[in-house]
Amino acid sequence: MDLTCPTCHEPLTLNGDQGHCAHCGKDIALQALCPECHQPLEVLKACGAVDFFCQHGHGLISKKRVEFVLP
Repeated sequence: MDLTCPTCHEPLTLNGDQGHCAHCGKDIALQALCPECHQPLEVLKACGAVDFFCQHGHGLISKKRVEFVLP
């Protein structure tokens, strides 16, 4: 992931469906997109796990394949 903080432009680390900037301490909401159809994914959270589901026919998407963008 090569997203940067919109405030200080330092790299973000992925934390579930959010980006975290270690430099300024902000958590930034990210939008998860399907790598196949590039449509927004539904975020499923349960028991500390975060999963992603494509409602456009691609089913569950591994978090390693999810495309994250700033909304």
